Amino acid sequence: MATQTFGEFFKEKRIAAGLTLRKFCETYHFDPGNVSRWERNLLPPPKAEESLRSIAVALQLEEGSEGWHLFFDLAAATNGLLPADLRADANMIARMPLVFRTLRGEPLTEEKLRELYRAIEEA
Repeated sequence: MATQTFGEFFKEKRIAAGLTLRKFCETYHFDPGNVSRWERNLLPPPKAEESLRSIAVALQLEEGSEGWHLFFDLAAATNGLLPADLRADANMIARMPLVFRTLRGEPLTEEKLRELYRAIEEA
């Protein structure tokens, strides 16, 4: 399964909204140079939640939708961050070392597998 970058997602949603890059920028008061660089993955997305929200609204993403969450997840990942909603969840933060070990391919003991299963059930 291929992964999508923030820039690819941004461009796909802008085009789906029927807007050229220039029209998008004129309508929503964004800098065309920055938008072009975001779409080409040459500039990371803003880190500020307020800035990301204004972009998501301009891209006509419905708050709380799968696309909305994917937009914020891609922005966070591009910036090397956990999404804000996960950073605010103390239980999720406590589970992150297990996720990191799993991503690194470190073997899981039977107990760790049970712990992961319980964590998924509680999420």
